[in-house]
Amino acid sequence: MAKRIIYPIYQHGNPQLRIFRPPFNFTLVRPGKEQPPDTVQFRVPIVMTKFDVKNYLEKIYNVPVAAVRTRIQFGSNKRRNHLHQRVKKPDYKVAYVQLAQEQTFQFPDLFPKKEHTEEEGSLDDLQRKFKEDESQRQSADPRRGGVTDWFGF
Repeated sequence: MAKRIIYPIYQHGNPQLRIFRPPFNFTLVRPGKEQPPDTVQFRVPIVMTKFDVKNYLEKIYNVPVAAVRTRIQFGSNKRRNHLHQRVKKPDYKVAYVQLAQEQTFQFPDLFPKKEHTEEEGSLDDLQRKFKEDESQRQSADPRRGGVTDWFGF
């Protein structure tokens, strides 16, 4: 049975301007598979319909929406707790929103690559050299012929 959402009752009087925000959580999700540039993927509550998603984005965020497709993703129940009982993750709904009017969406690059313009002897240069030495030291010795390091001769 779906949860019923109860909105607060509007009352005349002060304050005159009231803003009621809907009690829904939208989560912007980076898609696992490649999608068209005008499609955005959200994780939304199960009780929301396609029309709710479209109205939410258009009225609150002023985003023109052409189409909305939804699907329900069932939570996995492969995990087990300390009593060896199955634990099921909750189900959630995924909404694929197609933007209108030739608009595109691209995730921002939060961690851009730095260009290496380091001078010799700087802290970054020393850390990079240390990481290279550690990775070379931890790599397998080709003279051992595939025998692991913990197995001594």
